[in-house]
Amino acid sequence: MSARRARLPDGRVHFQHGPIDLVIGIDGEPQAVAAALERAWLRFEPLLGELVAELACLRRCAQADDPPIGETARRMHAAVLPFRPRFVTPMAAVAGAVADTLVACLAAPGVRRAHVNNGGDVALWLAPDAPDYTIGVAIDRRGDPRRAGDAAAPPIELPASLTVSADAAWRGIATSGWRGRSLSLGIADSVTVLARDGALADAAATMIANAVDVDHPAIRRAPATSLRDDSDLGDRLATVEVAGLPPDAVRRALDAGEREARRCVEAGLVGAALLALQGRWRTVGDLAPRLARAA
Repeated sequence: MSARRARLPDGRVHFQHGPIDLVIGIDGEPQAVAAALERAWLRFEPLLGELVAELACLRRCAQADDPPIGETARRMHAAVLPFRPRFVTPMAAVAGAVADTLVACLAAPGVRRAHVNNGGDVALWLAPDAPDYTIGVAIDRRGDPRRAGDAAAPPIELPASLTVSADAAWRGIATSGWRGRSLSLGIADSVTVLARDGALADAAATMIANAVDVDHPAIRRAPATSLRDDSDLGDRLATVEVAGLPPDAVRRALDAGEREARRCVEAGLVGAALLALQGRWRTVGDLAPRLARAA
C-alpha cells in the first residue's frame, strides 16, 4: 500500500494513504504553489508509517509525562492534554493533527492561503493579505422531529457557514458526532468547533460531542471494542443508534454539551462551537455569530 496523489477537476489536490484521505486547496503564485505542494507530498509519504509505529502509545489515555516521539503524534498528544483528567487518548486529535502537519508545509512566501481537509477536519493557513475563507458547515438533519410532524422544532437553514479571516486567531475546524467516522460516547448529530489549530479543534469537538448526552431508552449503546476491535475506547459504551427523543431529553443533552463547550471557550481552547441534535441546535462562544446561517 503506497501513498497516492491526484489533481482533482476543480484544481484541488487529493492525497491518500490507507485511512488518511486529504483534499488540499492552495492559492498563490504558481511556482510557490507547486513547491509547497511538493513539500507537502514529501512530508505526507512517511506520515502513516510514523503514526502506526506509535499506535500503542496513541491509543492509551494521554499522560503529560508520557509523550510520543513523532511530530504529528506530539501534536495529537498536546491537543488532548487540556481535557485531562477525563479519559481521552491522542487518537481524538489524529485527523486534525495530520491536517496541521500538512498545512504547515504549505505556508511560504508566494502562497496566499491554503487548507487541508481531512475527512471534514480542516486546517487553514492565510497570509496577512489573504481573502477570508468561508466554509460550509453541514448540520445532519436525520432524526429532525419536524420530519415526524413536530412543528415546534426551531428552524434551521442549511448550509450554515463559517468565515475565517487572516487576522483571526483560529485556524482549525472539526466536526464530531455519533454518526461520524469515529465512535462517540455522546448522542450529538454533529458538533462543529473553531479552534486555534486542527488538532485542538478535533479534540474539542470529540469531547463536546461526548458531553451531548442523556439517559433514555431510545438510545442504544455497545462496548466500543465490540464495534471495532482496535478502538481506543476499550469497553466504554459507544453510541450505536439514537431514535426520536422527546423535546425535554434533547434539551437536557444539549444543555450538557453547551456546558462543556462553554468550559472550552472560557479556557481559551475554542473560539466557537455549533451543537446540533434532532433539529435543535446551540451556538457557543464570542465568535458564535460567525457560525451564521447562510442566506
